Amino acid sequence: MITSRDRILTTHVGSLPRNEKLSDLLIKREASEAYDQQEFDAEMDKAVRDVVTRQKAAGIDIGNDGEQQRVGFQTYVPQRMTGFAGISKRRRGKEFEEFPELVATLMRRFPAVSKQQNAPEAQQAVHYKDLGPIEAELKRYKEAVKSVNAFSESFMTAASPGIISTTMYNAHYDSHDAYLDALATEMSKEYQAIHKAGLILQIDAPDLAMDRTMFYRDKSDSEFVKDCERHVAAINKGIAGIPRDRVRLHVCYGNWEGPHIHDVPLATILPALYQANVGALSIEFSNPRHAHEYAAFKKVPLPKDMILIPGVIETTSNFVEHPEVVARRINDAVEAVGDRERVIASTDCGFGTFTNREWVIEPAVWLKLKALTEGAQLASARLWGRQSAA
Repeated sequence: MITSRDRILTTHVGSLPRNEKLSDLLIKREASEAYDQQEFDAEMDKAVRDVVTRQKAAGIDIGNDGEQQRVGFQTYVPQRMTGFAGISKRRRGKEFEEFPELVATLMRRFPAVSKQQNAPEAQQAVHYKDLGPIEAELKRYKEAVKSVNAFSESFMTAASPGIISTTMYNAHYDSHDAYLDALATEMSKEYQAIHKAGLILQIDAPDLAMDRTMFYRDKSDSEFVKDCERHVAAINKGIAGIPRDRVRLHVCYGNWEGPHIHDVPLATILPALYQANVGALSIEFSNPRHAHEYAAFKKVPLPKDMILIPGVIETTSNFVEHPEVVARRINDAVEAVGDRERVIASTDCGFGTFTNREWVIEPAVWLKLKALTEGAQLASARLWGRQSAA
């Protein structure tokens, strides 16, 4: 994993907006409806090449395929595993029950989305049936990167065992722990494929924060921390054998525009996050509910062998951050870590977490990523004592 040795590097969390045609095809595939495979492949090639080109133009150092090839960051999993059927009765977060106005607004804004609340459940033993889809994703992405000579380093996302378990509920195993273990064993095949392809593996694990208000909402903070530790242990099982400096872990509070008044404090969960055998933590800090939480690192310092990837760009608002704002946020992160080389600037979360549910209009996404790069240049000039960044 490259580090910010002579300037602050830039990356993002993973998902980027999908065009309307690709979105329709992805939803048809998820619903097992008929679609033209040749048209689908051509549209996928075009979309991946486009987001790679746009990331390069924005100045992103560490990029990916924008998750163009998936319908959602975790709901793609049942397409690759056997054992799933029916519908999970997934719990909504507390704020969705307290504020029906929020639900009504979301339904008006996003009338047709992929399977988020109605994902299938595990009705039989789960088995990762075919590495073909992930290998095809990797091949398409690497060809796009080569064609435009993009990025200093690349990453590919994959869902954590925990977020799979709290989205696609267990209706087969004797316990939640047994389900987590099975998911870790099976998802390790995808994790290894990404690693063997030479990419950084990013584990997407919003369950480690977001599920405090959803799946684990009836428990105390201390009980939730124990569950976090169990979810982290499942991640460690899944990534066993992959060097920790080839893995980064993304944690967030749910990528939606809402009150977020029930979110768990970062300081409460940091000790559990530090148990992950990963080289970097990606955490949101531009979300207005959590922008103050760099102070958590004073209480619970970041381990010396970990990089912090702070969100310095917010992902649910069409406001485009001024580069000076970005630079200040990066400086706050560096002060919290105490080491400029162990900070890589990023976004809070993805810009296309689910197909057809984008909070930010596409033109603003690219302006935000450009602001990320410009802010990193300003911060670099100051942190390395130069008039301009390399």
